[in-house]
Amino acid sequence: MAPHSSTSRAIPSQDDPVPSRSSPARDRPTGANGKGRGDLGPSWFAAVMGSGIVAVAAATLPRGFPWLDEAATVVWAGTALLLIVLIVSYFGQRTLRVHAGDPVQAQFFGAPPVALLTVGAGTLLLGRRLIGERAATDVDWVLWSAGTVLGLATACTVPYLMVTRHRFTPDAAFGGWLLPVVPPLVSAATGALLVPRAPVGQVRLTLLLGCYAMLGLGLVAVLLVLAMVYGRLVHHDAPSGAAVPTVWIGVGALDQAVTALGALATAAPSALPAPYARGSAVAALLGGLGIWGFALLWLVLATALTVREVRKGLPFAPTWWSFIFPLGAAVTGTSALAARTGSLLFAWTAVVLYALLVAAWAVVAWHSLRHAAFRQRERARR
Repeated sequence: MAPHSSTSRAIPSQDDPVPSRSSPARDRPTGANGKGRGDLGPSWFAAVMGSGIVAVAAATLPRGFPWLDEAATVVWAGTALLLIVLIVSYFGQRTLRVHAGDPVQAQFFGAPPVALLTVGAGTLLLGRRLIGERAATDVDWVLWSAGTVLGLATACTVPYLMVTRHRFTPDAAFGGWLLPVVPPLVSAATGALLVPRAPVGQVRLTLLLGCYAMLGLGLVAVLLVLAMVYGRLVHHDAPSGAAVPTVWIGVGALDQAVTALGALATAAPSALPAPYARGSAVAALLGGLGIWGFALLWLVLATALTVREVRKGLPFAPTWWSFIFPLGAAVTGTSALAARTGSLLFAWTAVVLYALLVAAWAVVAWHSLRHAAFRQRERARR
């Protein structure tokens, strides 16, 4: 790829999630034109994130429906299989360093740890029906530990690469910048499920406090990035094409914080003295409501931008999965508030959001399968 100026737009390959505006070609990987980058980018792990949250959200709904748990269990099992296939396929490409050098692909390194964490939570909530409580807990411990370590590494490494290696123009910020800092929020929410199952004493206390620390890390980082994304939206042209779905990631990040606050407040009495446990419940309610309100604002903005782009014609890209996990996080966050307040408004809002989630997931999954089949036929012709 020929060098381009800092104001030009890089032309994405088929696996590029979004076009990027980065500076000189030295900041692009050797295979920036598609060579040596493999057929699979880290953004495809968002398919596991999205499918996994469909299953997990069903287990948290404040209203039960016939066959929902069974259907969610089937989705979880398929998602777990997809995770294994993607891990084997991705690392078999040996393109990790190439993608790390790409200022766009590097942002999507946040997807694999969230995929691990989501499947782990689904194993504990749904998989225990198939493999038993003990095995489900052990699997979740492994996936949560791996996802947390990888997520913390991503949250530290990708911003470091952005500061020291990648260069961006003022209008380069997009929703994908949130992905590297979201995993600690997911670790906090899913780790809360393991707190009551951790050994009593210092281990359980350390796990709970660590989850709260990751909640703070992720939430503050998300707010910083959201400010940059909002500044880009206000001061530059509105996003178009494959970049539009990434605006939804802000909804998922904020609602994941609401979910984490609620889950940690539920787990806190098993590890903290009574005054602090009650304080965590207050924080989950008041703090959760405030963040949920902000997430609702971002949801309206993301929806309006998406409708605007759909009218022009929104082509399919892997970033379509950016619609799914945020909607699922909106369901889990709203369900957490419904459980804490007993509010019918929140309960039925969660149900409506879940119906939208399932519909969106079906559409995106269908387009993804068609896209994969098309690419397979193209490779066969070569």
